Amino acid sequence: MSNARKNIRYEGPLAPFMERLVREKRDSGYQYNTPAWVLKDLDCFLCEKDAPANELPKPLVDQWLSLKPEERPSTVQRRIILVRQLARLMKRLGYAAYEPPNGIGPRRSYKFSPRILSHVEVQKLIQAIDGLPRSRKTPHRHLVMPELFRLLYGCGFRLSEVLALKVRDVDLHQGVITVRQSKFGKDRLVPPTIALVERLRRYVEAMEKRTLPTRTAESYFFPSTANTGWSASTIYMIYRQALYQCDIPHRGRGKGPRVHDLRHTFAVHRLLHWYEEGADLNAKLPFLVAYLGHKDFTGTQKYLHLTAELFPHLANRMNEQFGGVIPPER
Repeated sequence: MSNARKNIRYEGPLAPFMERLVREKRDSGYQYNTPAWVLKDLDCFLCEKDAPANELPKPLVDQWLSLKPEERPSTVQRRIILVRQLARLMKRLGYAAYEPPNGIGPRRSYKFSPRILSHVEVQKLIQAIDGLPRSRKTPHRHLVMPELFRLLYGCGFRLSEVLALKVRDVDLHQGVITVRQSKFGKDRLVPPTIALVERLRRYVEAMEKRTLPTRTAESYFFPSTANTGWSASTIYMIYRQALYQCDIPHRGRGKGPRVHDLRHTFAVHRLLHWYEEGADLNAKLPFLVAYLGHKDFTGTQKYLHLTAELFPHLANRMNEQFGGVIPPER
């Protein structure tokens, strides 16, 4: 993300507090880009209302939180949490601020229901991607897409992480891919399988024959025709076409199977593989947490619940064998 998007200028009566909040969050390792823009919306609102300096009164907070009733519950809750963070910072510094209590606003749904593809469906999908025809408009497409989709499923990457990869991030001598500034603002190292590393080496050789004069360490590893990154919408379109070709039903945009469901599929398949080979899941889970780039075990535990839902005959056996590895849902 460019510095112009990161460095937002606050001009209202609470600008120093907003700047400090953003700085503290980023110093703690959070990217904090979307919240920073939401703070800008609050900043503009306080300017329009001629709000007092160094104070965050309840009437203004209530008014700002009720400005957009058409918002989704998750968006409303995000704004409430943001005001709460700002208020806590101000109170910590000795200033008067209204902190919205817990329980206000619409309830947010945390339903976790990705579409997990079967091994057969994944195989059919990859075969369809491998069969993409050459295109005059996008001459690299038939080289890029087979490897891009293999990384999405084979390593459980987020789509944004794969699209942002640069040549310097993919070390095929050591067999390690560096994901920079991922969802929680941290870098991580991801080792693909040996077979996938070999495929990527052949891909690099083919791309260098085509783009050697312009391909540098800062070039996109998966370049578009203009040597920029591919757009997520284009990847989604190719994915939808492959699903259709494989007779895998799609329930509509945002309902799945989504491109992101390949990441979920990777995690569930990995858990099943470990269970089937008799591995200690309690010992393996920290590796999955690190591999997926989760901040803690919370996100990874969702996959344990999902695995139990999809394969209920395994749930009791997994808990008996590994001492309650699937925690109760709250």
